[in-house]
Amino acid sequence: MSRFFLSASPMTTGRRALRIKKREKSIAGIAMARTARTTTIIGNLPTLRFYYRTFSRNLKGPLLPAPSFSFIITAMRKEAQRLSRIRNIGIVAHIDAGKTTLTERILYYTGKTYKMGEVHEGTAVMDYLPQEQERGITISSAVTTCLWADTEIRIIDTPGHVDFTIEVERSLRVLDGLVVVFCGVGGVEPQSETVWHQADHYRVPRIAFINKLDRVGADFFRVLETMGERLGCEPLALELPLGKEEGFYGVIDLIKMKAIVFDEESLGARYEYISIPEDERKRAMEERERLFEKLCLFDDRFMELYLEGQEIGESFIHEVIRKATISLKCVPCFLGSALKNKGVQPLLDGIVRYLPSPLDLPPVRGENPDTNEQEERIPSDSEDFSALAFKVVIEEGRKITYVRIYSGSIKEGEEVLNVNLRKRERVARIMSIHADKKERIEEAGTGAIVGIVGLKETLTGHTLVKRRPILFEPIAPKEPVISIAIEPKSTSDEQKLLLALKRISEEDPTFRVTSDEDSYRTVISGMGELHLDVIIRRIKDEYGIEVLKGRPEVIYKETIGKEATVEKEFERVING
Repeated sequence: MSRFFLSASPMTTGRRALRIKKREKSIAGIAMARTARTTTIIGNLPTLRFYYRTFSRNLKGPLLPAPSFSFIITAMRKEAQRLSRIRNIGIVAHIDAGKTTLTERILYYTGKTYKMGEVHEGTAVMDYLPQEQERGITISSAVTTCLWADTEIRIIDTPGHVDFTIEVERSLRVLDGLVVVFCGVGGVEPQSETVWHQADHYRVPRIAFINKLDRVGADFFRVLETMGERLGCEPLALELPLGKEEGFYGVIDLIKMKAIVFDEESLGARYEYISIPEDERKRAMEERERLFEKLCLFDDRFMELYLEGQEIGESFIHEVIRKATISLKCVPCFLGSALKNKGVQPLLDGIVRYLPSPLDLPPVRGENPDTNEQEERIPSDSEDFSALAFKVVIEEGRKITYVRIYSGSIKEGEEVLNVNLRKRERVARIMSIHADKKERIEEAGTGAIVGIVGLKETLTGHTLVKRRPILFEPIAPKEPVISIAIEPKSTSDEQKLLLALKRISEEDPTFRVTSDEDSYRTVISGMGELHLDVIIRRIKDEYGIEVLKGRPEVIYKETIGKEATVEKEFERVING
């Protein structure tokens, strides 16, 4: 590594000072000539900030060594490239819209699994809990990672039933992007609308996948219309369906202006671009023009090229859509039939092209508990470690805390500070997660979603750091809406039952356990009958405790609605 010395002592001649100034400008110019992403990081990386400032101003005092700036830039570029190839996304939808089926196809086409799992057969990889396989629904959010186009896609598959909304809420809190799945027949349904507004709250960029276009009554454009009306968004149709309902057989790419057909023998793994059929060409041209008119509203340069009638390159079109998506100005819409293995690969391309990496979003902000001032953590391994615990599970008696790392890195054996509790805990193990499978790793860096073993007191919503304390926005708990009194069939199981309920309440923030002082009963509360049924079944299957349950009671509060005045005369004859 080359070395030189800078000095700003009184002995420095005017000519030498001029050379130093030119050298500073030259080095700063080299930095600015690199990628825009790299120069953004230069002023933020803590370990490099000193050197950047060294070359940006005259120094006073003793001679200081300065490293080769190209070495620094190379290191920064490598980190920027790694982070730019990460997508932390979630897949959400109303129940039975096909999101888990879509996730199974994504895992198969990316090579993560060698066989497609089916929800209706109970073989879905992401629905690994026994109750999920029996009921055919997603109960708990599941995490996995796959690769597509040299990009690491970390996926959280979430439940669609309203009783498990907290699983969606805490996933949205740590995600950078979202794929919202809509049924081509049902369109915008109640739970998909609820999830959409949750994503609005956390300002999560999203793309849409209109599924089940092979079903009778499916209408792609009706779904886009209802999205605009009920969700208040700007849907961008990037594709058109080839065929209708049972005759659906492919998609038209409005950017490439090619049709895509999928090979049924390979279960959709092979697909090819062909010319758009003549009877569809006019409609495709009209929709492409409509797409370009919308894109003109997002970028002035695009508008100039469009109005001048110049040819607009595909890369520039993708760039404009990406910027508009990340800034929440539009929602790119893809289409297909996950069950029939059509339309999934173009969606994967859209995830890579349009959804943000950790570098594309503003640094995460939080409050310093010591000064009560707002601070931020930049996405860099060189920054102090900070993470948010968003899920707790207990498997085989072992507590695993799922965390999203926003900055810095963590290794096995290191200590972290739980800022909420002001307690230090030791990281025993770090796990890379694929549904129910865990792989031990030695270290995890910025942008990772991993499981940590050893955090005995950390709960959902807690912030973890190494040195500099910061409190991230917690995950807001949901209040229960229904209660049931339970008791063990055998009195010898009373203490076992209380222990089981305590462990389940650590995992689920919406599950509450109280004791009725009048009847000496244990009362459990949750988000619905299905929620409580699942928990009672878990108590039986996982802890071997048979319980008796009472009738469900809806939780409500009475209050005075308005002012009122009542007068009544009371008469009573008193004997004697």
